[in-house]
Amino acid sequence: MIDLQPAAQRTVSLVTSLADDQLDLPTPCTQTCLGDLIDHLGVFAVRFAAAARKDSESRTSPPPPPSAANLEAGWRERISRDLLALADAWRDPQAWEGSTFAGGSERPAAVVGLATLDELVVHGWDVAVATGHPYEPAAQEIEAAMGFVASFDAPRDGVLFGPIVPVADDATPLDRLLGLTGRDPSWQPPG
Repeated sequence: MIDLQPAAQRTVSLVTSLADDQLDLPTPCTQTCLGDLIDHLGVFAVRFAAAARKDSESRTSPPPPPSAANLEAGWRERISRDLLALADAWRDPQAWEGSTFAGGSERPAAVVGLATLDELVVHGWDVAVATGHPYEPAAQEIEAAMGFVASFDAPRDGVLFGPIVPVADDATPLDRLLGLTGRDPSWQPPG
């Protein structure tokens, strides 16, 4: 069991710092603008909190495609509240026990908890690098997310993770995690 609160709080800090005119910015996620990624974070927060509670309502319905057009007035507050509720839901030891539903199928709850952490850490980096903010997740978070991501065999098809991006032998743990998820750790916004 890992405390997701620090990763969620870092992501909340990034989300609440965004200006509306930044929503069209490119991100390291291919063909995904910042607004689409923020919408994804909002949907993810609600669905994975439900997975922590073993709520059956989200078992089979696929999430809507992420789109900045879904961001209503007050989206910063809503997504922030939902991200913190997500972290709270995974603080319950029972959330990590047995199985739950995520992504339309039943999976071990501990695996879903690690997937949740990975989403927070990696998408937090996506938002930070797209907007020029510093980003320093804890070593424990990186290590746990890396263990989750490394369990997926190559080649990657881009559905969950893109093809592995090679990194230097002396790369930081965060850069190694990003490479495993199919991201180029040296990605910078154009311009």
